[in-house]
Amino acid sequence: MKRSQIIAILALLITISSVNQWTDLPIDNTFAWWGIYLLILFYFVKARKHFFNKVNNKNLYVLFAYLIWNAFCVLRGLLVAENYWEWKQLVSTAMFLALPLSIYVTTNKWMVQKIIFTWLKYALPGFFILYYFLHKEAIGRYLIPVSFLFLFFPIIKTKWKFILVFFALLVFLTDLSARSNVIKFAVPIILSCIYYIRALVGRKLINTGRLILLILPFILFTLSINGIFNPFAMDEYIEGDFTSTSVSSISGEQRVESLTADTRTPLYIEVLESAINNNYIVLGRTPARGNDSELFGSSLNDELKTGKLERFSNEVAVLNIFTWTGLIGVILYFLIFFKASYLAINESNNIFIKIIGLYISFRWLYAWVEDFSRFNLANLFLWLAIGLCFSASFRNMTDKEVKNWVAGIFDKRYRKLDIINYKKRMEWLLNK
Repeated sequence: MKRSQIIAILALLITISSVNQWTDLPIDNTFAWWGIYLLILFYFVKARKHFFNKVNNKNLYVLFAYLIWNAFCVLRGLLVAENYWEWKQLVSTAMFLALPLSIYVTTNKWMVQKIIFTWLKYALPGFFILYYFLHKEAIGRYLIPVSFLFLFFPIIKTKWKFILVFFALLVFLTDLSARSNVIKFAVPIILSCIYYIRALVGRKLINTGRLILLILPFILFTLSINGIFNPFAMDEYIEGDFTSTSVSSISGEQRVESLTADTRTPLYIEVLESAINNNYIVLGRTPARGNDSELFGSSLNDELKTGKLERFSNEVAVLNIFTWTGLIGVILYFLIFFKASYLAINESNNIFIKIIGLYISFRWLYAWVEDFSRFNLANLFLWLAIGLCFSASFRNMTDKEVKNWVAGIFDKRYRKLDIINYKKRMEWLLNK
């Protein structure tokens, strides 16, 4: 089996592990998934020799700095872990923090094409087999690659447009209380509309949108801690009864949830107070530990018998990165989004990578709202999008070339044509 096929199939397996929390199937074997994750990371590193173009190195210093800092924090965790659960947390989080190693694969446009093609070929039909075993929350998480493809929606053939719309409607109509799933599908759909008004939307305007998305979290955070404006307290400034009825996947009971309920402010308070009280603001508490928690600590202590009132991770990505790797880790994480989106918008030849640059900026903003910090499909496709932003070959493509590349995701004839054209171009450059 070719290396590209192995990587694509291993990436495909992440789809299953991404929904194991929300399925009735017995697929939640921690050690088995650890083995698969380690194998994926191994092939990501091994792929450097075969699929990574060294021309991309000049823009990747901040990403490598982030990986080195994460490795340092993991090593500190070896000295901090005291019990089984902390060691388990350390291993799981270490693999999540190593996920940026996917850059050796995701900067290669043909490998990205192969990964998405393999997912569509096997995982999308498999969805109909697994559908009756999945809880409502799992549907959007399983279909993450569909949301990513919406970034290219204007140039996708009509047949596949209908298929993508069908799955998007399934996500929207299945469970509105799963707000994160709805948002992660809605944003790519909205951003793809830029293609239709590209003549009116110049690089400067797109870059302004990028900067707003990148800076907005810092502004809102400052306003919130000073008691001026809390963006999470939507029920205070949005009138009306916005609720959704769903059935608990655990108890089977019907429950009514408010779509404007503030479920994030208490998490921010606990994480910040924990960092201040335990003096780990700058360096973090290491991936072996979590934040002190009055909301969840007692129940977790009763269940895990750790003797500590801690929650290992939260629903908000930035809070987890801050807890595990400190302020230094958050700054490095931000710089990755800043650099990737800058390259995508300011050093590119096609509108689609500019749209992806905006999408990356949105994902930085949304990391302050919700993004589970796990080795899952959502984070793999986040780094896939970041990889395309750092990919010189993808940024240098014209709109027409991207159209052929996207067509190659669905039809292998276009993949062959793309490779032939690339070889001809290289021969022309060598003979020039």
